[in-house]
Amino acid sequence: MKTLTRFSNTLMERYLPDPYIFVAILTLLVGVGLTDSSPLDMVVYWGDGFWGLLAFTMQMVIVLVAGHVLASSPVFKKLLSTMARGAKSPGSAILLVTFVSLIACWINWGFGLVIGALFAKEIARQLPGVDYRLLIASAYSGFIVWHGGLGGSIPLSIATEGHPFAEQIGIITTSETIFSTYNLLIVALLIITVPLLNRWMMPKKEDTFIVDPALLVEPTVVDEIGDLTPAAKMENSYVLSILIGALGLVYLGYHFATKGFDLNLNIVNLIFVILGIIFHGTPKRFLAAVTNAVKTAGGIIIQFPFYAGIMGMMVTSGLAGLMSEAFVSISNENTFPLFAFYAAGIVNFFVPSGGGQWAVQAPIMLDAAQTLGVSYSKTAMAIAWGDAWTNMIQPFWALPALAIAGLKAKDIMGYCLFVLILSGIVISFGLYFF
Repeated sequence: MKTLTRFSNTLMERYLPDPYIFVAILTLLVGVGLTDSSPLDMVVYWGDGFWGLLAFTMQMVIVLVAGHVLASSPVFKKLLSTMARGAKSPGSAILLVTFVSLIACWINWGFGLVIGALFAKEIARQLPGVDYRLLIASAYSGFIVWHGGLGGSIPLSIATEGHPFAEQIGIITTSETIFSTYNLLIVALLIITVPLLNRWMMPKKEDTFIVDPALLVEPTVVDEIGDLTPAAKMENSYVLSILIGALGLVYLGYHFATKGFDLNLNIVNLIFVILGIIFHGTPKRFLAAVTNAVKTAGGIIIQFPFYAGIMGMMVTSGLAGLMSEAFVSISNENTFPLFAFYAAGIVNFFVPSGGGQWAVQAPIMLDAAQTLGVSYSKTAMAIAWGDAWTNMIQPFWALPALAIAGLKAKDIMGYCLFVLILSGIVISFGLYFF
């Protein structure tokens, strides 16, 4: 295994470009026009679609920033430091980081990505001798479960009244998707096997990449003291944070009391924002954490429009439909969820957005599911898992963790390739046999 991972890492270091270069190449490849659309048509589709995901982009940025703010709060920092002391050896560090990231990403992908990377940095700071690249790759590998978890955009979307396909499939509750038997089985198997795989990939001592602990210290915000101006007193006061926090908690209590366990994207965002405000204590600390968190969202902000442009070409030209229909044509009642999963994995390279991908594939896949007699809920989860699956080698979503860690995509993707292989086997097993 060490030989294979060394070869994979070398391959990625030599040939994997920066994520922006990656999306630029994808844009040109799709723009070549593999359908009847002319090159000019593809350019128009790209330009028309370029700003098509602004609302969704903002939701994703808020998830990431709010997750980062919460994870960097004193309460969570202390928790991470305490947990990091539980790693007594490099091997146990890899296992612990992977497990924590898996659980956190199942709760919420933005929170999981950030807390996993911060936890990995804390362990690297406290424990000498652990491979830093594998540690960050282990933190990112937890992202594999996000779309089968509480923050999965597809299952949350179809559980929300008025979603785009409500007239066809109605409202599908999370008991049929996130909390279904087959989905919980897939998540459980990944939580067991992915940490063991990451531990198995530990490099030899002479190949271990060790980072200077002094470079991993997080900046802290110092409260102002002395004779403060009225404005400075408000910025350093706990009162405003407590009042806003109380306001948010009351609303959240009302929401869940009247609508049940309705954990949609906007509610997840509100939870993380409110807890971030409360746990940071003063407005000054909270705003400083936001300023620091926004830096990690830069890649997402600039690249999402390019992926929206790709999606515009894929959808309007019919290319995404052709890809999906190719898999549908070879499917039957038993194999359809499996092939829907594979199709989603391929489409995810071009549309790395759960919500965006659902918009692209749902019309074709839901019609096929109705024809073949396959449940809408399992079809939706097959697409959701396909979206999560190939994120392991699609560098787009690794950007937040890499920004926190100070690494490049090529530093971790050699390890993530093997997580892709393992998770593909586990998810295929769950979708086909259950």
